[in-house]
Amino acid sequence: MNDKSYGYGSGMSASYTSSQGSGAASFGAAPSPAPKPAQAPLQAQAQAQAQDTGPLIMDTTTETFMQDVIEASKVTTILVDFWAPWCGPCKQLTPILEKAVTEAKGRVKLVKLNIDDHPAIPGQMGIQSVPAVVAFKDGRPVDGFMGVQPESQIKAFIEKNGSEPAADPIEEACTQANGLLDQGEPGEALQIFGAILQQYPDHVPAMVGLGNCFLALEELERARGVLDAMPEEALADKDAQAFKASLELAEQSADLGDLGELQAKLDANPDDNQARFDLAIALNGKNKRIEALDHLITIIKNDRDWNEDGARKQLLQFFESWGVMDPASVDGRRKLSSVLFS
Repeated sequence: MNDKSYGYGSGMSASYTSSQGSGAASFGAAPSPAPKPAQAPLQAQAQAQAQDTGPLIMDTTTETFMQDVIEASKVTTILVDFWAPWCGPCKQLTPILEKAVTEAKGRVKLVKLNIDDHPAIPGQMGIQSVPAVVAFKDGRPVDGFMGVQPESQIKAFIEKNGSEPAADPIEEACTQANGLLDQGEPGEALQIFGAILQQYPDHVPAMVGLGNCFLALEELERARGVLDAMPEEALADKDAQAFKASLELAEQSADLGDLGELQAKLDANPDDNQARFDLAIALNGKNKRIEALDHLITIIKNDRDWNEDGARKQLLQFFESWGVMDPASVDGRRKLSSVLFS
């Protein structure tokens, strides 16, 4: 074996123990690093953050080990699987290991090295039997195990050594846009949701967000267009269902006419349940939720069976539209329970 150094870290030596049957195995020491020019810490950090760590599971060679493992581990924990084609236990371990890595969703990546084709690195690290798995982090080996391990132990190994999962930039963008929408800035939120959908046209949270922006802007036709464009399976999403309910309520409200006229009609005849019902729909369309639910509660108090229990059914649609934890939903459910069980 050649004695070329692969730069595992300054002055680094490491020993790992793990179960191999009932005994323990030592991986020995990694080679000393080749000297490198000094680099400012912030510059090194920036370069590490910019490093492309490659696919989730890949093969490596002696020549690419530095890039695939050492540099990549400065961004994400890399598990190196040392294996050989003639090794039966290796064939047993591989599918278990790959499954666990895939389910870890980016907390670790798996790099496989065939020790027959590339003996230099395992020789320098003291790998004397396979399969052997070594975890690299921040450019150096930090842990490992030898032999076939059960899936539960491999998952525990990943949990112990895996990197913190990276924040999903799309999810963060959706959160930012929803925050703007909640703050009464639907125009700004719409720009973010639109940008997401340009890259990911089937992204359901962004579709829902875009539709809610159109609702806030009272552009009901465009909101309806968003709903009609959603794939059928997307409508199983609870937020999509809430958007659908909100749109239907807004369309109902738009058909009822002026809020003042509805109020005047009810004032003229407070026992007119239909007028009160229509006013509740219109008030909800103006986001006056507490007033809307109070009118429906009044109908239920006065005549539970009116319009085939229509007031209670409409109230439940309000709750679906507003969301379970919305203060108006919480207040409405309390009031409804008080009426129904008094």
